[in-house]
Amino acid sequence: MDIRNTRTIVLDTGSAAEKREEIRQYFHQTYSIDEKLYDTLAADGAFYLRPEPLRHPLIFYLGHTASFYINKLIIARIIDTRINPQFESMFAVGVDEMSWDDLDEAHYDWPSVEAVRAYRDRVRRRVDAVIDSLPLQMPITWDSPFWAILMGIEHQRIHLETSSVIIRRLPIDQVRQLPIWDICPTSGAAPQNRLLPVPGGRVVLGKPKDHPLYGWDNEYGHHEFDVWDFAASQYLVSNREYLEFVQDGGYGLHEYWTDEGRRWVEYSGARHPLFWVDATNGYRFRTMAQIIDMPWDWPVEVNYLEAKAFCNWLSHRTGKTLRLPTEDEWYRLRDLHDIPDQPYWEHAPGNINLEHWASSCPVNRFRFGEFFDIIGNVWQWTETPISGFEGFAVHPFYDDFSTPTFDTRHNLIKGGSWISTGNEATRNARYAFRRHFFQHAGFRYIESRQPLELPTAMYETDSAVSQYCEAHYGASYFGVENFPRACARICLAYSENRPRRRALDIGCAVGRATFELAAGFESVTGLDFSARFIRIAFQMQEKGIIHYELTEEGDIVSYHEKRLSDLGLDPAPRRIEFAQADAANLKPLYTGYDLVLAANLIDRLYDPAQFLDNIHTRILTGGLLVIASPYTWLEEFTQRENWLGGFRKDGEPYTTLDGLKAHLQVHFRLLDEPRDVPFVIRETRRKFQHGIAQLTVWERKA
Repeated sequence: MDIRNTRTIVLDTGSAAEKREEIRQYFHQTYSIDEKLYDTLAADGAFYLRPEPLRHPLIFYLGHTASFYINKLIIARIIDTRINPQFESMFAVGVDEMSWDDLDEAHYDWPSVEAVRAYRDRVRRRVDAVIDSLPLQMPITWDSPFWAILMGIEHQRIHLETSSVIIRRLPIDQVRQLPIWDICPTSGAAPQNRLLPVPGGRVVLGKPKDHPLYGWDNEYGHHEFDVWDFAASQYLVSNREYLEFVQDGGYGLHEYWTDEGRRWVEYSGARHPLFWVDATNGYRFRTMAQIIDMPWDWPVEVNYLEAKAFCNWLSHRTGKTLRLPTEDEWYRLRDLHDIPDQPYWEHAPGNINLEHWASSCPVNRFRFGEFFDIIGNVWQWTETPISGFEGFAVHPFYDDFSTPTFDTRHNLIKGGSWISTGNEATRNARYAFRRHFFQHAGFRYIESRQPLELPTAMYETDSAVSQYCEAHYGASYFGVENFPRACARICLAYSENRPRRRALDIGCAVGRATFELAAGFESVTGLDFSARFIRIAFQMQEKGIIHYELTEEGDIVSYHEKRLSDLGLDPAPRRIEFAQADAANLKPLYTGYDLVLAANLIDRLYDPAQFLDNIHTRILTGGLLVIASPYTWLEEFTQRENWLGGFRKDGEPYTTLDGLKAHLQVHFRLLDEPRDVPFVIRETRRKFQHGIAQLTVWERKA
């Protein structure tokens, strides 16, 4: 079995039995190549180093790709028992430098490599058993249970690439070169780059839901754009071509850098590309596991900020107006060359899919008409911040894959690199990174008269998130008090003569109650399972402003801007922390609270009893637990057997309040009678949800 040369699964051909076995083989190939990557580490100690300060050490990723399967299978309700709840919490979140990621090493007592490998083995057996037993109907689509399995596989292949970048940044004595990761043996003089014409035309992007290949949510929908004629560089920018920028003092010429770029240069102290190594006679080059003589004809690998500065410098030098291509322009160039899509090609037409080497290669090695490296070798930065196409919708199994990057700060990279496999190597792949981030990424430049339109404010278009933005920060309707504010007001009233050191707003959504609680507590933590919501809360804290669309009628929308200052609230960056977390499987650090608010949360948990039975461990003696919920039990969130109430028990009605008392009375006493707190959620100008949550206040016993 060649674990390097594999192809993503075609989901609409073959019998169910054949497809099941094909997926099983793809899963094991993926799992094995992932483990072979970590074999490049010279000793276990390398797993705990942190060469990339914006990412966890590699021990996290060793556990993350395995725990992802279990967490998604639970969300998809395919399994209902965990293998290791501690690992599945520890390894769940923190894979990119999203502002709410928990990258504080003080919060982690990393397990041994041996323990994580043993856990990985158990996950491998569990997933294999699920593949064997899960019902499968052809074709496999976005709505199929097997989508969760494919999601885990393709997610693992993404981290094959991202972990290889981290390995490439480890001290050279912490890695070893293995035959399976052999690098390109050839290099020479770099070719002279030149601009070649590219005729314009209409670009049509976006996959239909019945597309035969797996896709991430941002690939679906519809987008059309008319690209003007432009000219593009024949080759990716080589190390040799970029050397002229370095020798001209480019990193110190601030006029060529964006404001963001200047800040990054000052912070990083960069004077040349990251993977160039200073040597006595110039520069050498760092591959994943070796330092070699500089291959001047290989593509330079830089972040967006460096690529943009080079384009500005070259524009000044040549008198041309040069820049990076947009996503549309990159697709126009690709589509003009009739490049087969993975998995349909016989052999990879470029340095991609691990079908050639475990490194870059000369920029004139793979020809596509008059151009080279349209796909493969290294990713290519674009000018386009990622956003969803028209009709974008999140997948319920992974609602935070794309939307956290829809912030105008993450630019798309296109074309794939030598280690891009699976979905990453397909035409429709859409991946984006922060502009100062490093991947195996370089660039080509273009000349175009077409104006470059970049968003200055990204309006939230996800209807559920927009509705919550309005419910938290927007207008009041029908005389009903703002719900999160009302809950926070009640919390502050009950805690008035009690300690107010730390509060936890769990299920905080877009964060209004967290900000309100900060008026009375020394520190407040806001947690939510959905990164779609957390990113809004953090944006409000960081920028003090959010933008969102609301549906007025049909396709008519209105645009809204809300500021924290207009509500008389303080962003309190030293007192408020937002993070993504699973309420039913919290990390140990979330403990020692004087108050916990759980508003409209309990009936959205997959295991509410587990939450109630353990929440006392998070609250100090004499502390308060405030629960508010309309008790809207739905099987799409909570299996019927896990409902706290809303059914008959021994022939009599058994309410959720009865269930709360049964689970909480051991560790809590109920303060006062329950009270009703109404809430309103605006769907359109003429349609609203009007609900009534029952609020109860519980005191932690000694």
